[in-house]
Amino acid sequence: MRHTLIIFFTITVFSILSTAQAQLNQGTPAILQDIGVDEKLGDTIPLDLEFINSDGTRVILGDLMESGKPVLLNPLYYDCPILCGLVLDAVFKVVNELAWSPGKDYTIISFSIDPRETYELAAESKEMYMRDLKRDGADAGWHFLTGPEESIKKLTEAVGFRYKYHEPTGEYLHLASIMLISPQGVISRYLYGAAFREFDLRNALFEAANGTIGNTLDRVLFYCFTYDPSSQSYVPVAMNIMKLGGLATVIFLGIFLSVFWRREKGSSQPPTYELE
Repeated sequence: MRHTLIIFFTITVFSILSTAQAQLNQGTPAILQDIGVDEKLGDTIPLDLEFINSDGTRVILGDLMESGKPVLLNPLYYDCPILCGLVLDAVFKVVNELAWSPGKDYTIISFSIDPRETYELAAESKEMYMRDLKRDGADAGWHFLTGPEESIKKLTEAVGFRYKYHEPTGEYLHLASIMLISPQGVISRYLYGAAFREFDLRNALFEAANGTIGNTLDRVLFYCFTYDPSSQSYVPVAMNIMKLGGLATVIFLGIFLSVFWRREKGSSQPPTYELE
């Protein structure tokens, strides 16, 4: 357990200090040189991969992708002693905070990177989280998968998720990260850490769906923000905010002048008299 904690804190620090595109330097511990995330934005994940759902049925990855619904992809393994549980808890917490719901607005796919794990483990994990998630349709929109090594490797390689099996502890070492996938299977965003901001995830889902979810207010709001890799979060775009401010000013002036002209037109008409 002591070795597990040491490894966990090392990975956590590494996750915070590293960006996905950073190159590993010579000072990086050897145990961490084979793990990381190589962002592959714009690439398409293989949708023909076969996995096993938490109810024991075989499923094709593409069959879990629904038209118009973005996907939150969550690599993990169910017997992970610390990090995976923290990430899964963080996903659960931010899903609870979101106004949008899995199953209705988007899909979540949590999949094990350990080919030895069984669907019974996935079912236990799903039951635990579904019991506390009070959202209609969430059970059908959050999939907990296991699968053969070939499918796991192809999917993790496609999203650039590098991990390593650590013989002394019997655990998998990896970084804390999730991926956002478009309904067509295109990788659109990576989010990192063991906690996620509701606004960041909502923006990333909106981005992955190409603006097909959310309301008009969401569209206006997200127009003013863009993803900043250095801070790994969404930040305001000054130019877009100025554009919207200018547009609002023009609309306001247009309404004001329209009202003013109507009043002037009404007051300039000569009075009418009725003959008795």
